[in-house]
Amino acid sequence: MDLLNYAFMQRALLAAVLVGITAPAVGIYLVQRRQALMGDGIGHVAMTGVGLGFLLSWSPVWMATAVSVAGAVAMELIRWYGKTRGDIALAMLFYGGMAGGVMFINLAPTGSNANLTSYLFGSLSTVSESDVTAICLLAAFVVLVTVGLRRQLFAVSQDEEFARVTGLPVRALNLLTAVTAAVTVTVAMRVVGLLLVSALMVVPVAAAQQLTRSFAATFAIAVAIGVTVTIGGTVTSYYQDVPPGATIVLLTIGAFIALSVLAAPLARRRARALAATQPAGDPAECTIPATRGSGDEVGV
Repeated sequence: MDLLNYAFMQRALLAAVLVGITAPAVGIYLVQRRQALMGDGIGHVAMTGVGLGFLLSWSPVWMATAVSVAGAVAMELIRWYGKTRGDIALAMLFYGGMAGGVMFINLAPTGSNANLTSYLFGSLSTVSESDVTAICLLAAFVVLVTVGLRRQLFAVSQDEEFARVTGLPVRALNLLTAVTAAVTVTVAMRVVGLLLVSALMVVPVAAAQQLTRSFAATFAIAVAIGVTVTIGGTVTSYYQDVPPGATIVLLTIGAFIALSVLAAPLARRRARALAATQPAGDPAECTIPATRGSGDEVGV
């Protein structure tokens, strides 16, 4: 493949693989918590960090990481302690982050709207060696948290009250999830873009859920989908000269549609197999469902 002869494509493909791993790895917890759009909100806040990076002549990736982590923590604090309507406070945080990014990058001596666009929608040719180093370090943190603490994070995502009763530090784990999501947004912004990263965190998980309900299997399939579409989108972007972020997201949605079509006959086959195993005179509706949190429904 001739694209591997170019250093910028080598960097882009490495970043794409890391994004494909980290985005679904965090997204599965956000989907379980019904916070599918959290990544989109963090992406708006991260724009301020990108603008500050240009204004202060610091790395936009690291500055965006710092600002998005602060924004994610603020979201959790608003959720816990907000006396007024939380949705209004979050809206001001999101749109303020977007406005701050536009303002700061226009005040920066070397900044321009073209610079901001590459962060909003992704850009292959602008992934530098320093960006790759930052992405590798941040991705390592995300994988360490999402895999190493998968049981605890899953328990909190499923049922906070049950997790609290079992002695888990629910608030600390919620904060860690929010921080990890913020780090993932900055990992993905050079490839997918800040405005599209939420799709890569959510859609692969939704696609994987079409085939299985097991947490471990959903996690593995979602990551496999993420890596496949990010590599496919990056290669397509190189050969067809199309935006990488939009291409990756469209491929992800295509994977969701394909798996949804495939899941229908599989579900019917499972239903027939289950009916065949039912003893005569023992109707399926008498089966006792697994209790939530018992571990019978979902394998971690």
